[in-house]
Amino acid sequence: MDVIPYGRQSVDREDVERVAGAVAGEWLTQGPGVAAFEEALAEVCDVPYAVAFSSGTAALHGAAFAAGLTPGDTLLTSALTFAASANCGVYLGAEPAFADIDPATLNMSAETATAVPAKAIVPVDFAGLPAPVDEIRATLGDDVALIQDASHSLGARHADGRPVGCCDHVDMTTFSFHPVKPVTSAEGGMVTTRSEELADRLRRFRTHGFVRESERLRRGDEGAWYHEQHDLGFNYRLSDVHSALGLSQLRRLEEFVGRRNEVAERYRAALADVPSVELPPAAPPGGLHGYHLFVIRHPERRRLYDGLRAEGILAQVHYLPVYWHPYYMDRYGFREGLCPEAEAYYRSCLSLPCFPGLGEDDQQRVIDAVRRLA
Repeated sequence: MDVIPYGRQSVDREDVERVAGAVAGEWLTQGPGVAAFEEALAEVCDVPYAVAFSSGTAALHGAAFAAGLTPGDTLLTSALTFAASANCGVYLGAEPAFADIDPATLNMSAETATAVPAKAIVPVDFAGLPAPVDEIRATLGDDVALIQDASHSLGARHADGRPVGCCDHVDMTTFSFHPVKPVTSAEGGMVTTRSEELADRLRRFRTHGFVRESERLRRGDEGAWYHEQHDLGFNYRLSDVHSALGLSQLRRLEEFVGRRNEVAERYRAALADVPSVELPPAAPPGGLHGYHLFVIRHPERRRLYDGLRAEGILAQVHYLPVYWHPYYMDRYGFREGLCPEAEAYYRSCLSLPCFPGLGEDDQQRVIDAVRRLA
């Protein structure tokens, strides 16, 4: 019996050839391939600056640093997300806080974003549906740093047609290039911004906090080799080999997102009449869903999950509310009941296979199994 995963990368011959070319070239890391990937992503997002990182988690950490988070500050993010959306603030000593979701979108709303005063807020584009960052910005004003976690939504569009990552209403947007994401660089991440100052802080943070520009050096002109550490940064650099794959993958971004939407629309049509299945939120008019995930809800989620996996359909659950993780409960005292909508969602959610290479026969296999087991 063939196994159907919930997500899978799509790598073609040109991807392989470009990676092979990078491996055979003069630069494996810290070369021109990284800049080329950054420039291409910036063009896709219609934004002046893009800074590559070694992972989506590193990108979030860098964005939190660039936003100026320090011990005693508060970072607020959605209760419904991967832990990295909150961890990025904790890494810097900030206090984590969580906003409930709007059940109509599964995202943080402008209303829930005001739950706790915070220096930085990380709205999450859950499953690939862009969060209402324009409404959040209008509600909170310009004094709060907004970092859009778009790990699920590269290639998606806001209701006004603007691409995710354009940073019209946020200070920074972060992306992930893990293999199940819209495009992959094997591992990798990126931050986009319209601020030259933030871009500079991001670049410095990913390279140990080093400064090389002569006009910034405390000791002056010691020689072309000289550099100084001005911040406690990390080695979060992306290699040229990873960048070669990411750059190659970007040429098919529109195709990938289109295929995900085709799979999602087939699921919607085929499961709409199943009473026990609740379909996920769709994109608003003028917008485009990224469909990193296609998440249904079912009152007997465990039974459906076990039944699908017994048939080789590797459905998955995304996510446990972050504050339910023992680390957050034990260290910060969070308890169940904090975000009722996110908790209700978690108890019934199930991610069905949804990725560009999912063929029609496998789609039908998923549909038939859900209809039979639901």
